[in-house]
Amino acid sequence: MPKVAILMGSKNDLPVAEKGTPILKKFGIDYKIYVASAHRTPKRVESIVTESDADLFIAIAGLSAALPGVVASLTTRPVIGVPVSGVISLDALLSVAQMPPGIPVAAVGIDRGDNAAILAAEILSVGTPAMREKLAEYRKEMEAKIIAESESV
Repeated sequence: MPKVAILMGSKNDLPVAEKGTPILKKFGIDYKIYVASAHRTPKRVESIVTESDADLFIAIAGLSAALPGVVASLTTRPVIGVPVSGVISLDALLSVAQMPPGIPVAAVGIDRGDNAAILAAEILSVGTPAMREKLAEYRKEMEAKIIAESESV
């Protein structure tokens, strides 16, 4: 079963992570959530990443949003960065999206823990037809929801 490690810079980021956990469950993806700060607990971040058997990492962080880049620097496994909104949200978004050459981080929109989970499922579906089928069904469900909303207005 595919595994995802979700790292948050602080417990305040939990609502963003919780946007994605129902989606991971829906696709049968095991996950574990950690609180680890790139600046305040760098050895903890390193330990989590290097000792993890996760197939993919989701790193959620606000302010300078260094966590996704630090995680990416410690592994060759895919990392999805989720910038967290704040007083000035652009700094977190740019920190996740503007990585230096050779250490990529996939960036989703601000506070989009849900999109991080969907992207994780898409990445993990490579070579897994059953998960690709679940993703196709998920898209059909979204389509049906929008059509129903359109008919109700």
